[in-house]
Amino acid sequence: MQFKEIEHKFILDDTFNLAGFRAQVEALGPVRTFALRVRDRYYLTEHGRLGRYVIRHRYDEDMHHLTIKALKADPEVRDEINLDLGQHAGDQAATVDAFVARLGVAWSGTILKDIEVWEFPTCEVVHYGAFAGDQSVRCVEFEAVGAASEDEAREVLEHYERATGFAGAERSRQSVVDLLFPGDLD
Repeated sequence: MQFKEIEHKFILDDTFNLAGFRAQVEALGPVRTFALRVRDRYYLTEHGRLGRYVIRHRYDEDMHHLTIKALKADPEVRDEINLDLGQHAGDQAATVDAFVARLGVAWSGTILKDIEVWEFPTCEVVHYGAFAGDQSVRCVEFEAVGAASEDEAREVLEHYERATGFAGAERSRQSVVDLLFPGDLD
């Protein structure tokens, strides 16, 4: 489970009651909340295309990671391996570009996200708007953290989805990259 990401993503429309959702999540007693802008730069190499993974460089005021994320038809459960690059050296975008270029980049794209995060001991709840060029999407994600099994993680997700009105709603089977760059990862 160390290198697994287990989450549910829900795409929002213009009728979504964000204020009501915030109140529901706050009532659950998060241990930490924050909001910030995130920059995610994605790279697809030829090997990544064949091996079905993408490389992500994330930099924001909270974290600095280089990540390999599996590409799957349903991203509910997928491999995710994070290297913490640390904040001490600042944004290392040029270094990451040079590093990844040696791997043979076939495609690259950048997504900006304005996120609100509510952290709980077993779940991270995130509301965000994501933007890439003229494409945008608004989502809510529930990600299980620290679960001992996939079944336990799904139980955590179900608990938070019930508590916030998402129980029974149709979750997205697409990653945010697929949503904002349709067909580019094929």
